Amino acid sequence: MNETKKNNHIAIICSNYKRSKEFYVDLLGLKPIQEIYREERDSYKLNLEVNGLYQIELFSFSNPPERPSYPEAAGLRHLAFEVENIEEAVHYLRKNQLEVQEIQVDQWTGKKYTFFPDPDGLPIELYEG
Repeated sequence: MNETKKNNHIAIICSNYKRSKEFYVDLLGLKPIQEIYREERDSYKLNLEVNGLYQIELFSFSNPPERPSYPEAAGLRHLAFEVENIEEAVHYLRKNQLEVQEIQVDQWTGKKYTFFPDPDGLPIELYEG
């Protein structure tokens, strides 16, 4: 195998496409690149750009199974976004009725971070860069 270069995309399956699209686009500010409706699967796929660096694929499926636990299930643990000012980001999220954990400090880097859930309970981390 050739050398792995970078992260190409992250795929997320949601249970309510409209609600999750509003969350990732309107609330978090990710930019839609392409939206596809796959009639044979009754499923949407929305490609989202994150600050021009990489993309998230947001999928909808009818009746996907629930996440087994929060956040220590096997598999993807959480999705992390870097922000410049974590206090401002937390204030914005709480103003938009999201439950955000208290800000913590990473004991090895000294950087601030916190977590909040997406509409399906996927843990999202904000990390101050």
